[in-house]
Amino acid sequence: MTKIKTIKSLEALRKRILKDRKKIQSTLVMCGGTGCQASRCQDVIDAVKNELAKQGLTKNVCIRTTGCHGFCEQGPLMVIEPDNIFYCHILPDDAHEIVTKTIRDNEVVERLLYIDPGSGKQVQTESEIPFYRAQDRHLLAQNRLVDPCSIEDYIAIGGYAAFAKALFEIPPESIVREIKDSGLRGRGGGGFPTGRKWSECASATGDEKYVICNADEGDPGAYMDRCVLEGNPHLVLEGMMIGALAIGAHQGYVYVRNEYPLAVKHARVAIEQAREIGLLGANILGSSFSFDTDIARGGGAFVCGESTALMSSLEGKVGEPRPKDVHTVTDGLWHKPTTLNNVETWANVPAIILNGSSWFASKGSKGSKGTKILALTGHIKNTGLVEVAMGTTINTIVFDIGGGGSNGNSIKAVQTGGPSGGCLPADKFGLAVDFDELAKAGSMVGSGGMVVMGQETCMVDVAKYFLTFLQDESCGKCVPCRLGIDRMLEIVTDITEGNGTHQQISLLEELGSTVSQTALCGLGKTAANPVLSTLRYFRDEYETHINEKKCSAGVCQALVTYSVDSEKCTCCGICKRACPHGAVVGKKKQVHAVNLDLCQKCGICKSECDFDAIQVQ
Repeated sequence: MTKIKTIKSLEALRKRILKDRKKIQSTLVMCGGTGCQASRCQDVIDAVKNELAKQGLTKNVCIRTTGCHGFCEQGPLMVIEPDNIFYCHILPDDAHEIVTKTIRDNEVVERLLYIDPGSGKQVQTESEIPFYRAQDRHLLAQNRLVDPCSIEDYIAIGGYAAFAKALFEIPPESIVREIKDSGLRGRGGGGFPTGRKWSECASATGDEKYVICNADEGDPGAYMDRCVLEGNPHLVLEGMMIGALAIGAHQGYVYVRNEYPLAVKHARVAIEQAREIGLLGANILGSSFSFDTDIARGGGAFVCGESTALMSSLEGKVGEPRPKDVHTVTDGLWHKPTTLNNVETWANVPAIILNGSSWFASKGSKGSKGTKILALTGHIKNTGLVEVAMGTTINTIVFDIGGGGSNGNSIKAVQTGGPSGGCLPADKFGLAVDFDELAKAGSMVGSGGMVVMGQETCMVDVAKYFLTFLQDESCGKCVPCRLGIDRMLEIVTDITEGNGTHQQISLLEELGSTVSQTALCGLGKTAANPVLSTLRYFRDEYETHINEKKCSAGVCQALVTYSVDSEKCTCCGICKRACPHGAVVGKKKQVHAVNLDLCQKCGICKSECDFDAIQVQ
């Protein structure tokens, strides 16, 4: 590819790409994100290509393999333009019908359309699907416009125009002011004002500075950063380039967790393409500005998502946090001034520069501007990635976008902010997804995880689960985190096993408060949130475990008993055959029973029974 040496040559390339693409009559936009790849999307793509070739339709038809579209549970999925036709759960055998009917004859394959679980009706276009319709998709919408391995696709939709504008039209101090005025806050968890961070780094002394993209996303069930980096790596790279220009940096690093091989691959391709075309390297676009960036793969430690631990890891040291009495904007990577933001934060920068700070600030709430990508998972009909304006209520996300509880079941709670977030009850769903509002309620926006929990969830067990995760991931460097999490987990485990006392509840609250105030890094400071929030809103469940030695949700094995409902039992014997411990007893065509001495409370009998005859008490 010919190197771009001036801003005029960049715009000329953009015009040429757009002119060449006017010949395309139909575009098959195929999701190629990690979720759809696991569902054999590549086999579908190959089958469609073969079918197009057989029917001689390749000339004016484009297949674009993109990053994640967000509606992962419907994959493999495809959108056919220009009519916005949405097909889901596609198999390779469907290729012939898609090409013959939709591409050649302009007809819809009805059996591949999405069925709205709320109305039971087929929906033909993507824009009509409630899951998409209720969102405000700015970053995610761009994923379906580009092949992540094609710099031409990115340039065609206006890519690198914001960087060119910043490079030639906006002084560095004005770039910082624009980010400040936009109200952009860090999307990685802390919500720190991005403009303030850039301003402090820009004014720090030192000729050598760095910018870092934090893609070490470790929250269970969260994959927002992976989606953006996999699907649109050039957008993230452009944001970093603008940030480097603003603070005076000439080197950047993308720190990606080792478990994200596709994100690593696409980011590496994007960097190589940008170097080849002249958008990375020395004297970019004929200016005096030089910048380059490299990929660094993380070792899989959750704590390396913390800024100082990440920098230690990047330096080749053990990934442990250090005291923040001196901020990384003045003493960061290799003790040089460093600006670190996460993937989603960097991805928001180009649009702010291109459209202006007021455009970005027009979305969101008073203290939380723009949109936020959330990973919606759990006991809910529609799971996947959603993007909404900050200030949108949890109620809107769970019910309008998520469709409510799976199988029509009622919802008990939602956990926001990942393992260090808090659990909020259904009567708090009127709260806005806002950095400050959720913090007041004992939770947090965090990186964007949102786990919906049904009535069958035990909130004490939820606290135990997240404490176990945080215990495993704590680096152990500071005493409050190392010992505090261990002791909280011991107490919660006692309660789930029927050995808890009322005094332990008071001790849990005291421990949680102490750890939050004295731990070294963000992991420890927020580790008590799952415990404190469940105690705040679901104290009755703790008391039931202690007073009645009972788990109302039937989750805590030590506190449950399995039995057979004689009125519902059909004597089919499936539960008996399924039990690996021989605990289900009974003769053919007779009501069965559970031998409590042999029962290991594994729950297999209940899961195998189609008649709800196995009762948990």
